[in-house]
Amino acid sequence: MSDSLTTKLAALDSILQAHAPLLIAYSGGVDSTFLLAHARKVLGESVLGVIADSPSLPRQQLAEALEVARGFGAKVEVIASHEMENPEYASNPFNRCYFCKAELFAKMHLLATERQFAGLAYGENADDPPEDRPGSRAAKEAAVLAPLRQAGLTKAEVRQLSRELGLPTAEAPSQPCLSSRIPFGTPVTRQALAMVEAGEAHLRSLGFRVLRVRHLAKGGGTPRARIQVGRDELPELYRRQSEAEAGLLAAGYAGVEIDPEGYRTGAA
Repeated sequence: MSDSLTTKLAALDSILQAHAPLLIAYSGGVDSTFLLAHARKVLGESVLGVIADSPSLPRQQLAEALEVARGFGAKVEVIASHEMENPEYASNPFNRCYFCKAELFAKMHLLATERQFAGLAYGENADDPPEDRPGSRAAKEAAVLAPLRQAGLTKAEVRQLSRELGLPTAEAPSQPCLSSRIPFGTPVTRQALAMVEAGEAHLRSLGFRVLRVRHLAKGGGTPRARIQVGRDELPELYRRQSEAEAGLLAAGYAGVEIDPEGYRTGAA
């Protein structure tokens, strides 16, 4: 491990120790998994993960997140999140994530008061541009710590440290919530989320690893789906196109198209 990374880890340890006992927003993604695992190592029983459960969280992702946390001995509490009942979230504005995170952090504050936790934290890293992230605004307003960012840990460093801890998320692709598959301005509904989840579960069953089902609902008709997979997986998707399309049609989509450029960040 480099001297720079050793210094950053020491800074992270100091931040965690200064705010214990600590509640950590946990999603099962790369950053929050490392943060919770490392905090468990540093703080022992003085840390609790909190995962928000709502229709925008796939059932498989929830189960896997809980299993991973059990693997490194961290306690995790599942709390119900009701952002779907907030019209400001359901209308799907560009800052949709703000309303989701604001509710999560409010619930975490209540839990911290009830259980006498001293601090709240979440997994933003030093590469995440806070000025472009509605969730960062919600965290700042709620006084929620970003220990990875404060310690200067980048995404690549978080992945490296995750490998050293033997975490299964070390090489995991990004997995934002299901609502991110619906274009801004198109309402987020339970039916739309269920269709996306079913479609992605089908593609995953075919062996695809990096994937998105984009929910295209224009003009009030039955939605269509656009499939995105990792660029290295595109030849396999075209080879199994009929199988892939069958699962999406069964999920309720009126038609299916393949994005010929594959998955890339920001290509909603």
